[in-house]
Amino acid sequence: MQPLTLYIAISLNGKIAKSDGSVAWLENIPNPDGLDYGYASFYESVGTTIQGRKSYDQIMSWDIDFPYTGKKNYVFTQNEALKDTEHVTFISSDHVNFVKQLKTEKGAGIWLIGGGQLNTLFLKERLIDELRVFVMPIAIEDGIELFPNLPKEVALTLKTSKMYPTGVVEMRYGLG
Repeated sequence: MQPLTLYIAISLNGKIAKSDGSVAWLENIPNPDGLDYGYASFYESVGTTIQGRKSYDQIMSWDIDFPYTGKKNYVFTQNEALKDTEHVTFISSDHVNFVKQLKTEKGAGIWLIGGGQLNTLFLKERLIDELRVFVMPIAIEDGIELFPNLPKEVALTLKTSKMYPTGVVEMRYGLG
C-alpha cells in the first residue's frame, strides 16, 4: 500500500497561498543556510504526485521546467476537456475512488501537493496517512486556507515536531 502524505508549507495564520494562488511569500522567509527542510529526502520517497488544477496552473505559470519529472503526476480537475500532457494525467471524475485504488497499488509514496480543496476532500475521506506541515514565521493577508470549508472536525495525532533555526516549525501528524 502506498501512503499518501500531505507535505506543505503554511503561514502562521494557516494560509497555503495568497488569494490569487501565489506562494511568492515563501521567498520572504530568511534561509541563509539554504535548508531544504527535508524536501530532497521526501521527494525521493515518493513516486506519485497529486495536485489540484489551480495548484498545477500556478506551478506552470512560474516559467520553469515541469518540476516533478520522473514521477507519475495526476492533476485533479472538474474539466473533462483537458488533454493529458507529457508530464501529467488529468483526472476529471471520481477523485476519491481514484485515490483509494492508487493507494492499493505497489509503489513508492504519494505526495498530495495541494491545494486547499483537495486537502479538505482527502482529509474528510480519511485518505491522508501523514500530514507534514511546515509553519512559516510569517502571517499573510487574504489567502487560501490549508483546509477550506472542512465540514467536520478531524482528530489528528502529533507524531513529531522540529524547530529549525530559521523559525520554521515542522509538525508531522497522523489521523487520530
